[in-house]
This record gives sequence, structure tokens and C-alpha cells, in this order.
Amino acid sequence: MGVALVGAGNISGQYLRALGGFPDTEILGIADLDVARAEAAAREHGVPVAGDPDTVLALPEVEIVVNLTHPAAHAEVATAALRAGKHVYGEKPLAATAEAGEKVLAEAAERGLLVGCAPDTFLGAGLQSAVRAVRAGQIGTPIAATTAVASLGPESWHPDPAFFYQPGGGPLFDIGPYYLTALVALFGPVAGVVATATRGHHERVVGSGPKAGERFPVEVPTHVSALIEFVSGPRANSVFSFDSAAHRIMFEVTGSEGTLAVPDPNTFGGPLRLLPNGESTWRELPVEGTTAGRGLGVLEMARALRAGEPHRASGSLGLHVLRTMTAIVEAAESRAYRSPDAPALRGGGGTLTTPEPLPLGWDPTAALLG
Repeated sequence: MGVALVGAGNISGQYLRALGGFPDTEILGIADLDVARAEAAAREHGVPVAGDPDTVLALPEVEIVVNLTHPAAHAEVATAALRAGKHVYGEKPLAATAEAGEKVLAEAAERGLLVGCAPDTFLGAGLQSAVRAVRAGQIGTPIAATTAVASLGPESWHPDPAFFYQPGGGPLFDIGPYYLTALVALFGPVAGVVATATRGHHERVVGSGPKAGERFPVEVPTHVSALIEFVSGPRANSVFSFDSAAHRIMFEVTGSEGTLAVPDPNTFGGPLRLLPNGESTWRELPVEGTTAGRGLGVLEMARALRAGEPHRASGSLGLHVLRTMTAIVEAAESRAYRSPDAPALRGGGGTLTTPEPLPLGWDPTAALLG
């Protein structure tokens, strides 16, 4: 299946390497508003066409456009690709606002096209094994989850980090999709949230690259705490922070019969550990599946398209996560319970179906389509 990338920034190299190595996908073009940057990426990875977005969207052999632009541009680029007759898979979040995300999915539905959305890390071996362990009853009935991701933010290493602190960014919208998508894969849809949020600094400083030393404004909360209720019953207590000198990654699921230590949801591997009730030593659980990296969602979407089946890293999942993040922001601002399914956040995204685990033995290195 022919694939083109729009956006040749920091994350594009991971997609170019992965999609270029899968037998079911062929990268036919890469675009960027900075055409020279697109041309450099094309030379490095052997992509035949490079140019501006219009050039790539006009390629007739391209069936899926991978949208790697900044969050504020996600909806605009996705809509342009859909109007060019292409299926779209985009980086997270689906859009900068729930309303914009709903419009993207409505456009796709009207045209009979599919939308996919990162993260696809939940398709990796670590989180797939965690989902299987929970569904197999290894912790009994799920009761709650505790998750935390904390750091001082990406400006120390990213050469152009201002967009992380604009609408559609911050730790909730940047890192939150990994944790929330994993929680939805484990527990199903979110019923509602309460939350608090604050901003540690009103300005940040670029720490590396040609813009090092430049100051830029912080326009979004940088420390968010949320209590999340799921339709199926469990609760999650989650913290997302760019204000912590103590770097933390935590994801634990507690059940009636034990606790599961889940791998970092921003990765594709393990380890996965189980602590049964009444025991003091964690057990390592087997981790089965693929660790092929970013692009798995595009591959799984391509195979689903050819087979006429639903894909897992879907636009409806991305929209539900986006609505949940929007509900967290609104809950923090109003100091009241908010639901992602409230009328203000419910639009043309369709009904969310919790994604089924991948079949054991699902292999991205083997061509399955014939």
C-alpha cells in the first residue's frame, strides 16, 4: 500500500525507518512546508518524491497519508488529505480540540475513508501482554490504576519545543495519549473525570540547537492530576507533569487478586510484572508480540483496509482520548465532574469499541496480504 508522510520533523525518522521496512507498505513521498527538509529526508531514506504537501497529496498511488505535523495543524492537514481521497493516519492528538477532531471524522465518514491515530504503542508486545493478562483474570477483577509521568519537559533536548507548550500540547496532550490509550485498551471507555491543573512557569527556555537560549511563552497547564472513572467500573489516578526534576514513569493496575506493573506506555516492549495478593515478590510475566516501533498503527490499518476489517489505532479511539483530555481540562477549570460523552464533547465520532488484542504471532515483518 502506497504511503506518504506530511511533516519531516523530529519524529519522522522513526516512521520512515519502520514503514520502509514493512513488506505491506511503500513510502512514495514526503512533504514539509520546509521543502529542503523534506528533500533531505527523502535522500536519506530513499523516498522517490519530496516537496510541499500539495505535491505529495496529488500522488495517485498514495492510499494512506501519515500526518506528522504539529498538533495545531493536525486537523487541517488531515482534512486536506481526506479531500484528496486519501485515508489518514495521524500523530497524537487527533486534533487540537475535540470539535476539530469530530469534524475530521465526519469528513472521513462522508467520503468513505478511514482515519487512524497514534499512539500505536498499545499494539506493542508490552501493552498487548498486559491487556491479555488482565483479560485472563491474572489480577482478578480490575479495581483501579495508578499512573504517573513526570519530567522537566522536552525543551532540554528538542531543538524547537515551543509547540509543546501551545494549545494541543502540554504534558496532558503530548504524553497523556500514551497513558489514556493504554487505560482504555485495558478498561474500555471513560465515563467521567475530576481534575486539577497548574502551570509551573509562564516562560520556558530552549536548551539545545540553533534556538538555544530563546525564551517562549507557556500557554497550557504543565502539571495535571486527574481521577478517571471508566464505564466498566475501575478508576485511575493519573499525573502528567512537565514540572518535576524527579523523572518518574509509573503504571500499575490493581485487581481483586493482585497488582500488575505495566510497561512504560510510550514504549513497545516490557517488562511486565505481577504481584499476587499475599506475596512479597514480583513475578516476571512473558511478553509476547512485536516491538517493531512507531508505524505499527499504519501497518495494521493498511492490513485492515485490505481485509475489510476494523483497525485498532482508530480515529474513534483517538477522538475518545481527545474528548477525555478535553474533559480533564474542563474539569480542572470548573472544579466539577466532566464526562467525555457529554453533549458538548459528543459529535460524529461514532461509538467507541475497545480494541481487541492482536492475535498472538501477528508479525509486521511478514507480508500477509498476498
